[in-house]
Amino acid sequence: MSSVQNEPTSSTKTVPPQEPSLKSTPSESDPANESSVRKSVKSFLSGGFGGMALVVAGHPFDLIKVRLQTSNEFKSAADCFRNIMARDGVRGLYRGMAAPLTGVTPIFATCFWGYDLGKQISRAVYGQSVDSTLGYGQIIFAGGFSAIPATVLMAPGERIKVVVQTNSQVKGPIDAIKLIYREQGLASIFRGTAATLARDVPGSMAYFGVYEFLKRKLSSNDGGFNPLTVMFAGGIAGIANWVVAIPPDVVKSRIQSARPGEPTKVGAVVAALYREEGIKGFFRGLGPVMLRAFPANAACFLGVEVSLRLMNKLF
Repeated sequence: MSSVQNEPTSSTKTVPPQEPSLKSTPSESDPANESSVRKSVKSFLSGGFGGMALVVAGHPFDLIKVRLQTSNEFKSAADCFRNIMARDGVRGLYRGMAAPLTGVTPIFATCFWGYDLGKQISRAVYGQSVDSTLGYGQIIFAGGFSAIPATVLMAPGERIKVVVQTNSQVKGPIDAIKLIYREQGLASIFRGTAATLARDVPGSMAYFGVYEFLKRKLSSNDGGFNPLTVMFAGGIAGIANWVVAIPPDVVKSRIQSARPGEPTKVGAVVAALYREEGIKGFFRGLGPVMLRAFPANAACFLGVEVSLRLMNKLF
């Protein structure tokens, strides 16, 4: 995504009956003659840059979230933080980061490529041109669609990450893959895929929908690039995503961290969690998630926007 610009309109366009879009979004504001393939490539690459920025900014919070979701050892996020610092120091806060950082480029690249593809599909359905502005309903559809291809890579990457974060005997991603293979077979690396999809489809609908809405409302009429607007919209979008996604994320973490003999089916995990902790059990880790959501996603969208602007100048 790049800066917000005014787009040319045509009196012959067929616009779906949705909320009016005041301005174009960065990924929709490329020259009209730019090919869909080129736009998809840019979306893919910029998503990778944004994802790397997100991981670096947010991993310590994610680590604390997973520890809280998968163990009753800690009383609070602060207690978990103190425990990690006492055992491993600052390096402990970045334990397990190799897996998401290594996988973040294809995962987030695929997510933003899927988002772009979802917008193309929506335009095709309504007979709109490639440079037309999308309504909010179309943005929300494209956001939900982005989770489908991303989950193919997200689920195994998070399975490895969760094992590293919750098993102190596992030293890194390779060690985690060996443990997964030895205990339950390599196919179990995809465990939690359904829960990941249940988390990311509605979460991504909120994520992209809120981001586009806020950026359009807050952007200046001259269409200039404002990093503060991008970061604010991205941060709030991240919070909106997790408000929707935290309950299925707790279930996903339980499924992916389960040892042999522990329940791994969504229904069984939900029932056990409710029986043991009630409704509040589905919101374990909410504190660090919300602390992480704003800075991590502000960094993500800033990375996306800046890299896309640079690519627009280069090719």
